[in-house]
Amino acid sequence: MIRNEAEYQEASQRLAQESLRLAEHRARLKEAGLGHEEIKRVIDPIESFHLQLQEEVEAYERLKRGEFAELDDLRAVGHLLITSRIAQGISQRELARRLGAHESQVSRDERNEYFGITLERAAKILDVLNVRLHTKIAIEPLPPAPVAQAS
Repeated sequence: MIRNEAEYQEASQRLAQESLRLAEHRARLKEAGLGHEEIKRVIDPIESFHLQLQEEVEAYERLKRGEFAELDDLRAVGHLLITSRIAQGISQRELARRLGAHESQVSRDERNEYFGITLERAAKILDVLNVRLHTKIAIEPLPPAPVAQAS
């Protein structure tokens, strides 16, 4: 996941370079006489990485536009905290300042996607980012209990 503008710039440049390199590699393989299936076997892993990087760049761009995915459960709260900061254009340094914490702590927390964060700390981060959550509860039926077998 791209977490800041520097990472975004680096990923965008790398994506452009990889596009050129991929096209050149494909052309060299074709010149070497490899068939379509052979080229595909060689190119697929490289192309897969390229597509993953492209998805990350596009996801960051959506966040910068304020487009959020829905939060289905509390396991994704760390991702929500990071995306809320990015969408507002707030740096990790600025978030740390607002929290009264060290930038290295925010960086470390975000690298771990705030795994194990307390609700109190999550609420404090949401408060300093001025983010308000609106909940919609859906209680789904429990699966039937397994039937015990007699011995």
